[in-house]
Amino acid sequence: MQEKIINLLRKEKGYLSGEEISQRIGITRAGIWKQIENLRRLGYEIEAFPHRGYRLLNTPDRLLPEEISWELGTKIMGKNIFSFTTLDSTMDFAYELGLKDFPEGTIVCSETQRKGRGRLGRSWVSPKYKGLYFSILLRPKILPHEASKFTLLSAVAVREAIVELTGLECLIKWPNDLLVNERKVGGILTEMQAETDRVKFLIIGIGINVNTEKRILPSQASSLKEEKGEKISRIELLKESLRRLERYYLLFQGKGFSPIIREGKKYSAVLGHQIKIVSHQKIIEGEAIDLDSEGALLVRRESGFMEKVLAGDVVRVR
Repeated sequence: MQEKIINLLRKEKGYLSGEEISQRIGITRAGIWKQIENLRRLGYEIEAFPHRGYRLLNTPDRLLPEEISWELGTKIMGKNIFSFTTLDSTMDFAYELGLKDFPEGTIVCSETQRKGRGRLGRSWVSPKYKGLYFSILLRPKILPHEASKFTLLSAVAVREAIVELTGLECLIKWPNDLLVNERKVGGILTEMQAETDRVKFLIIGIGINVNTEKRILPSQASSLKEEKGEKISRIELLKESLRRLERYYLLFQGKGFSPIIREGKKYSAVLGHQIKIVSHQKIIEGEAIDLDSEGALLVRRESGFMEKVLAGDVVRVR
């Protein structure tokens, strides 16, 4: 009911009377007043003027389902939206939804996470109302070894959304980090439920430092607000990320991984640079030369030997 009311007010440039709202959605004017008060408590600025009605002045930058779905325009991403003020981990909640056969495109987001995590079990700083912390359930028809492709696919999509919304130059540090001015502003985490010959579902976890103060972030991290010098709409960034994710997901289904690899190479923060990789307690040093057709990093060692790296922590050597 709240969503119906707020969408009516969005579409109306001026005032909308209580009587007109009542006729359109079929509840009493007293019921409308109650719903308006609930919306105000959520952060909507709604003006009430005697004999004229209600007018929407401003919407909150909160991860509310009605805000995320408004003019989203996707067919898959955002099919179901679960939104929380506090959650242990959006990844864990989305994984449970995957086990319960929820459809792909279901998303889980939270204003903060008590146990947010990145790769290798590292924690992800999740201050309330400052960043984007969301996970997406997908059911692609792929083999288990292909799951890592979706880390790059997601990085390419979210990089585009960041550039579109902020105008900042954003690069991808293989395999899963997003950098602005060489500082980490976002990361991707991919987990799956699979059998030997097929993936049952994937969970793509995305964390973006949007309006987070640098002082509470790790030393090599930053936020979009810190780099841009102004506050960024989290809702608009989430919606644009979902649109771009859907675009690349459909591209992958239609044309395979090659177009995504091309984008990943174009905006790589490591290709052409001397790097050091810690991978499975092994240290690999050399020049990052290319990404292969599966998204693995090809590193040329000093000896000239070319090594294929599937995962690891990358540091650029200056």
